[in-house]
Amino acid sequence: MGWFDGGLNERNKFSSMLVGQAAKTVEGIRYLESMIDRVDAQAIESLRALADDASELRRVLIDELHKTFITPLDREDIFNLSHCYEDMVIYALTTMEEMNILKVDADDYIRRMIALVREEAQELQLATLRLAKNARVAGDHAREVRKKEREVEHVYRAAIKDLFALATDPERLAALFYRREVYRHISNMSDRADSAANVLGMVVMKLA
Repeated sequence: MGWFDGGLNERNKFSSMLVGQAAKTVEGIRYLESMIDRVDAQAIESLRALADDASELRRVLIDELHKTFITPLDREDIFNLSHCYEDMVIYALTTMEEMNILKVDADDYIRRMIALVREEAQELQLATLRLAKNARVAGDHAREVRKKEREVEHVYRAAIKDLFALATDPERLAALFYRREVYRHISNMSDRADSAANVLGMVVMKLA
């Protein structure tokens, strides 16, 4: 029997929680993407509310882990996957906060990286959904995440190269470093997606 079998309520609750977290991750990053050219206090508060929701979903899951003696997957896998999903939404929030505080506007590199991270989140959501009855398909989606993470890193390196080609005017250095921080934050968000994909890959291997 698979860990999502309908009659096994203890197993189903962890499935539902992870699916819910994956969906909230997509929602948070989609919001970041939609507001990237309109970053202001109201947008930050809206994304903070989404991040709070994501953290609450994780708190409930961890509480259930504490109360459940036998878990459908390794406890560490459930814990780590949940942690990655929460981290992605928090990185989305802190990216927007940094853009606001450091007065960094969106450029093509920022837009492209965030679009790729949103695609990563969507692939993670599909992988979590497919894990129920199509573990190998879930593995395919996890591998797509890893491909997109490499693409994010390629865009990130190109962005850094172009950024520091402009580092000829001492008066502009502060703004360049601020922009680099935003690039790095988005890259870190993508790294968390890659970590989630690695956890899913291990889960698929154990289920196969």
